[in-house]
Amino acid sequence: MIPRRVQWILSVLVALLFLAGCGRGYEAALVLLEVAGKGGEKGLKARTPAPTRTLVVFRVNGREYRGDLYRPGEPAEAGVVLVPGAAEKGKDDPRLTAFATTLARVRFAVLVPDLAGLRELRVGPENIREIADAYAWLSSQADLAPGGKGGIFAFSYAAGPAVLAAMESDIRDRTRFVFTVGGYHDLVGVITFFTTGYYRHKGQWHYLEPNHYGKWVFVLSNCERLANPHDREALRQMAMRRMEDERAEIGDLVARLGPEGRQVYDLIVNRDPGAVPALAANLPSPIRAALEALNLADKPLGLLRARAILVHGLDDDIIPYSESVALAAALPPGTSRLFLTRGLFHVDVKPGLLDGWRMWRAVDALLREREE
Repeated sequence: MIPRRVQWILSVLVALLFLAGCGRGYEAALVLLEVAGKGGEKGLKARTPAPTRTLVVFRVNGREYRGDLYRPGEPAEAGVVLVPGAAEKGKDDPRLTAFATTLARVRFAVLVPDLAGLRELRVGPENIREIADAYAWLSSQADLAPGGKGGIFAFSYAAGPAVLAAMESDIRDRTRFVFTVGGYHDLVGVITFFTTGYYRHKGQWHYLEPNHYGKWVFVLSNCERLANPHDREALRQMAMRRMEDERAEIGDLVARLGPEGRQVYDLIVNRDPGAVPALAANLPSPIRAALEALNLADKPLGLLRARAILVHGLDDDIIPYSESVALAAALPPGTSRLFLTRGLFHVDVKPGLLDGWRMWRAVDALLREREE
């Protein structure tokens, strides 16, 4: 819940922007209030026609996809592919549908692809092509992405595949922007954090108690890559038990692990940040290959033509904010904008007073993409 003082300052901000005639800034404030659940009777819903949500089936080079298309109630000014993170409800997650509707109210045509892997809490290299195809289709529709204006918006672990998709040769020059919330740069650093709680910032180790969800999503994303079916099933059950209850007994499952399963387990239970690189290098080769494909730290990020808008919570206990700091630093100079906020718990918006201002600036940067 947004504190009363924050509601007040945002209301004042809306009023000042309205009086100043600052159209985009005013809209950005309304979007932020809507996302925070404080739009009210005079908010964005009352001022804009209702968008429509329809299921679409589209094909790209013989590959068939499904997704939800949110059309604004007035002509679209730009298109955006909205990629959910690893969430069981996928495109139907209530938070995602509410956000897609809000984007449509400010004249984005929004395509939310139905990605089975992400619904099964699996992030993999295949997501790169899926996201690129979704954007290739959306950007080819003149009524949805007029003038070719459009971009990709991704949350959490989907941010890496989204950035890599924007670098694919067939859409590289057509992708105007990439907007990420709680993204990453170096997957070894992410693994270090979700297993030990340690992350590096400005060359120094820092500690934050990690959310156990991240490491078990990692297990679910990779257990199917193992050759031994007993290892796959034991790790899958282990992840499901511990996602339900971090203290759940798993000794019976650990006892069933073979050599490859044990390599994964040894990494997950390690608490020494210095040991992570060696343990990650010892993972079974199919898992290492997937990590290498998804890692941004060793990719030629200079190939990215899109502008990058990176938002990250300083309190994020799934992926540390230092990852977005590193990603911004690795992108070509002048191509990225970084917004670090308090009160943004990974992908859930609960901004504080100053952070309401920072979030407003991030939303304003997104809305500007309709114009450029």
